[in-house]
Amino acid sequence: MTTTSAPTPATPRTSRRIVTISLVIIAALVAAFFAFATLYTDFLWFDQLGFANVLTTQWIAAAVMFVVGFLGMAVPLFVVIQLAYRLRPVYVRLSSQLDRYQEVIEPLRRLAMWGMPIFFGIFAGFAAAGNWETVWLWFSGGATGVADPEFGLDTGFYLFAMPFYSILLAFVSAVILLCLVVTALVSYLYGSVRIGQGELRISKPARIQLAVLAGLYLIVQAVSLWLDRYKTLVTEEDRITGAAYTSVNATIPGLAILAILAALVAILFFVTAIIGRWRFPLVATALLIVASLVVGLGYPWVVDTFQVRPNQNSFQAEYYQRNIDGTKEAYGINDLDVTPFKAETTAEAGQLRDDADTTASIRILDPSIISPTVQQLEQFRGYYQFQDTLDVDRYEIDGSTQDTVVAVRELDVGRLGDSNNWNNRTAVYTHGYGLVVAAGNQRTSEGEPVFLERGIPSSGFLTESENFEPRVYFGETSPQYSIVGAPEGTEPVEIDYPRGEDGANETKTTFEGEGGPAIGNAFNKLLYALKFQEAEILFSDLVNADSQILYDRDPVERVQKAAPYLTLDSDPYPSVVDGEMVWIVDGYTTSATYPYSTGVSLSDAIADSNTTAPSFALDDINYIRNSVKATVNAYDGSVTLYAWDEEDPVLNAWENVYPTTVEPISEMSGELMSHVRYPTDLFKVQREILGVYHVDTAGSFAQQDNRWQTPDDPRNDNQLQPPYYLSMQMPGQESPRFSMFSTFIPSSAQGTTSRNVLMGYLAVDSDAGSTAGEKAEGYGKLNLLEIDADTTVPGPGQVQNTFNSDPNVVRELNLLQQGESQVKYGNLLTLPVGGGLLYVQPVYVQSSEGTQLPLLQKVLVTFGDSVAFEDTLTEAMDTIFGGDSGAAGGDDEVDPTPGDEGTPPDENTPPDEGTTPDEGSTDPGTETDAYQAALEAAQQAMTDRDAALKAGDLTAFAEADDRLTAAVTELLELEGAAAE
Repeated sequence: MTTTSAPTPATPRTSRRIVTISLVIIAALVAAFFAFATLYTDFLWFDQLGFANVLTTQWIAAAVMFVVGFLGMAVPLFVVIQLAYRLRPVYVRLSSQLDRYQEVIEPLRRLAMWGMPIFFGIFAGFAAAGNWETVWLWFSGGATGVADPEFGLDTGFYLFAMPFYSILLAFVSAVILLCLVVTALVSYLYGSVRIGQGELRISKPARIQLAVLAGLYLIVQAVSLWLDRYKTLVTEEDRITGAAYTSVNATIPGLAILAILAALVAILFFVTAIIGRWRFPLVATALLIVASLVVGLGYPWVVDTFQVRPNQNSFQAEYYQRNIDGTKEAYGINDLDVTPFKAETTAEAGQLRDDADTTASIRILDPSIISPTVQQLEQFRGYYQFQDTLDVDRYEIDGSTQDTVVAVRELDVGRLGDSNNWNNRTAVYTHGYGLVVAAGNQRTSEGEPVFLERGIPSSGFLTESENFEPRVYFGETSPQYSIVGAPEGTEPVEIDYPRGEDGANETKTTFEGEGGPAIGNAFNKLLYALKFQEAEILFSDLVNADSQILYDRDPVERVQKAAPYLTLDSDPYPSVVDGEMVWIVDGYTTSATYPYSTGVSLSDAIADSNTTAPSFALDDINYIRNSVKATVNAYDGSVTLYAWDEEDPVLNAWENVYPTTVEPISEMSGELMSHVRYPTDLFKVQREILGVYHVDTAGSFAQQDNRWQTPDDPRNDNQLQPPYYLSMQMPGQESPRFSMFSTFIPSSAQGTTSRNVLMGYLAVDSDAGSTAGEKAEGYGKLNLLEIDADTTVPGPGQVQNTFNSDPNVVRELNLLQQGESQVKYGNLLTLPVGGGLLYVQPVYVQSSEGTQLPLLQKVLVTFGDSVAFEDTLTEAMDTIFGGDSGAAGGDDEVDPTPGDEGTPPDENTPPDEGTTPDEGSTDPGTETDAYQAALEAAQQAMTDRDAALKAGDLTAFAEADDRLTAAVTELLELEGAAAE
């Protein structure tokens, strides 16, 4: 018979240990699964987009660099700890204090010997992983074919190699220094280094180890000092970035001397490891410190103080010129055309006849003001929205190019109100609908935009295309995510637009593209439920076998993830290309290490009254290229990158890092070419640099008497005036070109006593043409009109002040602002026409309370000393130029006075030439009564219009606005008659 002893019951302590271990394992598994869910869903997103190699490249590169950094730190540290411990003296008399230290440390010795290298290795691994891009660029970068003027090295060394060598030397220095400290600590704890009775005793093994480490550290410092010679070409000195006279003649030779001295001291430490005499290397180290103070600081100070400053302009001339040339090359402004411009200031009849094509294209519609008007007229439902600042594009309509203001009708699920539940915002309200296009140079008689494409469903010149797709699943304000798609034959659930056939309230659709990862299986549902922290994804019947999940839908975000090395323009804009709506995004390659190029803060240069200062990973740059044009399809979210600047060495290096992700420019269609433009942010950076670097010679640069700056926006103090796109014929051009423009005033133009006068007018050809894969000749050409100093041309701020103080303008503005009306000034445009500079500013009127609908009512124009404030641009130009400017604006067919009150004037009646009124003129008493009646009619119309706005009755608003326009027009006519 066999007996079995009963199992020993678990003690409470053992049970707690088991529970604790189990909870730790479970927590680790849960955390690991969450991490896996994040990584795997990222891979699904990139894989669906066709850029999986971008993500895998990042993962592999970061992992490799982590391993390199970990081993690079952990292995040397482990080796020196083991050597210091194993080579400790076996029989040595220690102090009682060291004995106590050893008693405390000994139980933890093995853990410390392994734990310390691992601990520091992990930190080093993460630091190395964070610098993987610098390493990969060093592997992938090549020569640029341009040599620096000091050392004769290819600029590719500064762009790719120098940053890598810098982080490599910093890493190696940190490893050796830490090894040196740890060796000294272990040697002291175990008696290899003894301090007592006024002397220092070091065992032979410890001496060798410490001396070798010290020698290696000094060798690395010698190499760092040698590399610092090249860094002088990208550091600031005097007024420039780059090595000037002091650096070339004192700092660079001094660094070379110090590098040689450091190497010699390192050799002395190696000798000490053999012969055991510390005196020589220690004395040499002290001399090295003294030499660094004398050669590295003292001598450059003497040269700068006693040679350079007393003769600054002559001594620095060569280096100023290097900085001018390097800066212009780095920012792409080296081929700037500068044209002296002596501006006419006297206006004469017919003066604009040669500029008729330009005046007909002047954009009087301000994209930053008319958004509320477009919103009211084109919103249709509360869950649609438009951007606050609209975009500018151009289209070919009936054989001619038309500048337009465009806006995408996007979805805003935040306005669904009580309907904002998970089902609706995820699977029902999934997309926006339609592109609204308005002519930039026209308006209706009521002051509204003239729409060329509008409505739901869409109608206009774009809708006439067979393949036009108006649905917007990917936009700047798309929902966080949507779940779309269904098997064929399934009843649609997505709201397409709020109108239907046969009296239906709405039309529904089903997404048929490939816009996001598949989410039909249970595993993917679980992963995305974890990713978005919403259990409905896992259990909802709306998620079917054919479902896709659309997320990361902002076009800039999609391009940034597909091309993480690019700095993206802050103004993506929509266009219709080959029947499909796409977002066009400009991408830049940047650097901060181009030799002899002055740096600029990217965020500060880009910020203006339309753009808040963005944040960038690399903000202080001294090199920029518009290397990539990207498109994001608004329907399926597909991203395509095109190599716009195929000669850019930085782009070429990144293409080696991420192969097959960028298409050649030859793949761009002709229609896409017709819609790309010169990017706004690049132009802003270039104008910032040109404020100083529009000069060509070192003498002009040294005198600093001709520095410019971008003027403040006259409508928004302390904010720069934004550049603007127009189709205009610049002096020297044969026909109008779609271009971007900005102005310059003296850099001292600050405060109330400054001279706000025009010094320069900058334009860049922004028309890339319409030939597939080929840029138009002249695209990107910068043209600067340098205003003749003998002619005073008012700057934008002075012009705005003139408008605000002109008695006639003020009187009419007061009429427009009666009641609860509010006047808003549009963009102030500067145009070089008629041999001078014409300023044009549209004026809008809106309600000061309730619903605000800015309507274009007047146009301000000035040329020289003449000011006009008329209903249309055509009338204003005619008023300025003697009754007939010889040209017309795009609004010349507008009838600003609705014929609902009174009789329109006879078309055969000749215009008043200022003669004495005939006998049939109205007597003064009749004029007074008529003026009072018109004034009362205007006041009543404004009251009725404001009431209609508050009630949301657009029909009543339009009727009241017509009456107000008629009354104001009659008041102006009566004032004019009284003045005559």
